[in-house]
Amino acid sequence: MTIHTQTLPPAKLIQSPPEAAATIPDESMKRDFRFWGVFAAIMVSAFTSALDLTAVSTALPVITDDLKGTQFVWVGSAYALSSTAFLPMSGGVAEVFGRRPVMLGALFCFALGSVLCGAAPTMDFLIAGRTVQGLGAGGLTSLTQIILSDLVPLRDRGTFNGLLGLAWAIAGFTGPVVGGALAQHGAWRWLFYINVFTCAMSAALVIPFLRLRTPAGTTREKLRRMDWMGNFLVIASSSAVIIALTWGGIQFPWSSPRVLVPLCVGMFGLCIFLVYEGKFAQYPLAPYTLMSTVTGLSGYVQTFLASVVLITMIYYLPVYFQGCKGASPTGSGVDGFGLGFVAAPCNIVAGLTISKTKRYRPQMWLAWCLIMVSAGLLSTLKADSSRGKAIGFEAIMGAGVGILSTATYFPVLAPLPISENAHALAFFIFTRAFGQVWGVTIGATVLQNRLAKHLPRSFDGVFPQGTQIAYAVIPLIPTLPTDVATETRQAFAAAMGVIWQVIIGVGTLGLLSSLAMKHMALHSATDENWGVEKARPDDNGNSSIESA
Repeated sequence: MTIHTQTLPPAKLIQSPPEAAATIPDESMKRDFRFWGVFAAIMVSAFTSALDLTAVSTALPVITDDLKGTQFVWVGSAYALSSTAFLPMSGGVAEVFGRRPVMLGALFCFALGSVLCGAAPTMDFLIAGRTVQGLGAGGLTSLTQIILSDLVPLRDRGTFNGLLGLAWAIAGFTGPVVGGALAQHGAWRWLFYINVFTCAMSAALVIPFLRLRTPAGTTREKLRRMDWMGNFLVIASSSAVIIALTWGGIQFPWSSPRVLVPLCVGMFGLCIFLVYEGKFAQYPLAPYTLMSTVTGLSGYVQTFLASVVLITMIYYLPVYFQGCKGASPTGSGVDGFGLGFVAAPCNIVAGLTISKTKRYRPQMWLAWCLIMVSAGLLSTLKADSSRGKAIGFEAIMGAGVGILSTATYFPVLAPLPISENAHALAFFIFTRAFGQVWGVTIGATVLQNRLAKHLPRSFDGVFPQGTQIAYAVIPLIPTLPTDVATETRQAFAAAMGVIWQVIIGVGTLGLLSSLAMKHMALHSATDENWGVEKARPDDNGNSSIESA
């Protein structure tokens, strides 16, 4: 399809009805070297953010001990807070200013944050660096999905989403090993410095290849189309909730006003945000239509719950192997292979089957069943259970999360017109990141409370209020007398058992919410306003843009 024009029209607003959206039929899309260059760029970006997420969790005990810090939860929560807060805004920014500048800005923020983390002399400095990193990660995560939706119709996106999931899966089972190995040899700072090179690699692909159409208009006009009030409400409210969840049960009791006030204010603010978006916003950040169907709402709920499961596995599976089995950071990374090694092929198979059958519900039903079975089996593990049993149980979980990481956004996008892809995907990624915050918090709270009650009495009074006990105790276990060490490992196993029982409940909720989905036809076109730009002069000397 060829459009002859001298100036590109502004992109259709999010409120555009399905029939008003300009589309490119699937038959006219050409996947040439520029398409694959763009896809390679977003693959590298996805791998970069995933590697950082998975590698840091394994190295946390060493990092915490080296920096003499106690607030290990904030290493993950600061990252999650900034990325979650920016995610909804990223869709609007990309819609107004174009994908390429936002992608490059996200890469710069992520690289800058990585340098700050690598050079951190204290835990507070590291947390500040993770905050900057999170801003970049939020943009990278959102833009990879938005750009993919610009280039590939939903009907064919299962395969490509599976390939993106493969990048996450590869990072999932290599990250813990890399993180553990560097931490074990006192080189954990290179966990962050490595990101600078991967960001540079991605930028080297983005600059020449990522040339997508950008809406016309002045900067003033573009800024006017931003939903500033909506952004303020969601950033302030989500930040308040995340702070409360991070403090609750660790820094302060759950009944403390310092936890309850920000939690209640934040949740109320999120409700106000949804009302404002549905009733008053001229250019809504999260239009009411995104969750106006049962299928779409089910998709968002499942996305949230799947993220709780995934981040719990990433953050707390190493705790079991290090706290119960005496594994080194590297060893716990190797023991975690069962999760990522199985998730990778299941991710791709799920994408291929969705592209082939044009159906996504059976895969999601299967995934939730696998998660419940795996969590039930993991909850039976004791401190003296064999490593092989633990790895086998986690492999079943890997199959479930691998399927869900590909499948969850199909019920989110299928009910919507393609003109709403950017906002829908930004809110989808926001929901996923918000779920990760809850996953980290739930696991940390369970560990804190169970260990405080069941650790040997020799630990009484050792750790001041606000110390995350699990990561403070793990480095001490090899130095303890045999009987005390055994009792400590048993306490860790009991605490982990409760975490897996919580995941059974999460899986049950996921399965129940998935039953509300309806089968929806998958779009076979992409939005004409966004796509690889191919400019060439026509016979009249005008600019001609050919849709890719």
